[in-house]
Amino acid sequence: MRGKAALERFFRTLREQLLAALPGYKGPDVYRRGKNPEQQAFYFLHELEQIVLQWTAECYHRQPHDGLCLPEVPGLQLSPLEMFAHGAARAGFLQVPARPDLVFDFLKVEWRTIQHYGVEIRGLRYDGPALNGHRNETSPYGGEHAGLWPLRVDPGDVSRVWFQDPDDSSWHALDWEHAGALGAPFSSEALDYARQLAAATHRFPDTRRALAELLEQWGSGLAGGRAGRRMALRLSEQRLRLVPPPPAEAPGAPELSSHHEGGDGASGGTRLPGQEHGDEPGDFYADAMETV
Repeated sequence: MRGKAALERFFRTLREQLLAALPGYKGPDVYRRGKNPEQQAFYFLHELEQIVLQWTAECYHRQPHDGLCLPEVPGLQLSPLEMFAHGAARAGFLQVPARPDLVFDFLKVEWRTIQHYGVEIRGLRYDGPALNGHRNETSPYGGEHAGLWPLRVDPGDVSRVWFQDPDDSSWHALDWEHAGALGAPFSSEALDYARQLAAATHRFPDTRRALAELLEQWGSGLAGGRAGRRMALRLSEQRLRLVPPPPAEAPGAPELSSHHEGGDGASGGTRLPGQEHGDEPGDFYADAMETV
């Protein structure tokens, strides 16, 4: 154990500087105890814990330690408080969430009933094993949404929602019934955009087919219009965060071309993905950076 020496040294300092001065101290052996220590005062565990914490904050952390030093200032001894202040001034404070599931408190809440097929939010059905045992049941929540179950929704990725089991307060992901066929996240904005395109091009709009076609176009760089280019950019950024890029020289990796074969014959130049007729090459990236 690498930290055993440091712990033993701390226990020795604690014994010599604090515990030995307390009434009723018996010491590590019979040669280091006072006369009749059992007749002196004693402390309960919570009282002794408070004494140790107070000594640590007011004494131990304020005295110099041989193990705390700065390479750029040889011979300078620092106390734990001084070393902490030095590290905070150089690197800043480390923001640590109070609990691992704190992120769910910032997501949008949708109140729904749990049916035999799962839950339905904005026309999308979600299901998962976590709903077993709660299907067709009235929730224990009261108030304005009495009888309904709260679902956490991330507007940036509505391919799944989050459900908290009231039995053990654990969080579970509920996937959209067609999420496996798409294989990619999509935002609520992209969902609305796909439905608009489907209503304009298909007699019977199909959300699954519309999303699949839209994500395939965006994945190929064929985003049309300013709104489509903005959503395609955000989707590509989210994909990069979820999936690591392949190695630069991976065997069999396709080579990226700097231009498209068979460009626009009228202009004779290169057209970027999503670039419309008459747009300048820089318009695509300028418009994209406006929304980041």
